[in-house]
Amino acid sequence: MVCNKLCCAAIFITCIVINRSSQSVKKIIEINPYMLGTMAGGAADCQFWHRNLGIKCRLHELANKRRISVTGASKLLANILFSYRGMGLSVGTMIAGWDETGPGLYYVDSEGGRLKGTRFSVGSGSPYAYGVLDSGYRFDMSIEEAAELGRRAIYHATFRDGASGGVASVYYVGPDGWKKLSGDDVSELHYNYYPVVSAEASEPDRMVEA
Repeated sequence: MVCNKLCCAAIFITCIVINRSSQSVKKIIEINPYMLGTMAGGAADCQFWHRNLGIKCRLHELANKRRISVTGASKLLANILFSYRGMGLSVGTMIAGWDETGPGLYYVDSEGGRLKGTRFSVGSGSPYAYGVLDSGYRFDMSIEEAAELGRRAIYHATFRDGASGGVASVYYVGPDGWKKLSGDDVSELHYNYYPVVSAEASEPDRMVEA
């Protein structure tokens, strides 16, 4: 999962672009060892309802002796948010995880909307991120390729969108749970993708008089 922070569940990619005013906020929320949520919208709303979802997922596991599926968790969150529709909540989140059926990725918003997909991007810079994701995505990507694609998508979103910035955190979600792969400051990523060329090297070759 990249959220200025990629959560990559198998071949799934989700990107969320962080607003510059909240760069210290943790934008990927660890719901349980096998499931992650991303945060866009109101920080308080997202953090509260993700914590609430984590509690309900744990209660489901205790009652049923098995982990809740990604589908079930996303539906549970969508139903909760739908019941508060029109009350001023601001939530745009992706739920990514791994269950008995394999990887799953869902987008859920504060109106109770819920979509299943293989890649999502949310935030003010998401149109720029989508441009990179759609052009570079393949079904058979390796973990390293998916992580780099998400990282690059976040970089371009923060570079073009004045309201985005911060750290690109990359997570991988697999059969054994999630793990964090990297966390890069997007301002430093700029010099990885566009190295500084010295003035001397950039000058055209001087013509030598015959």
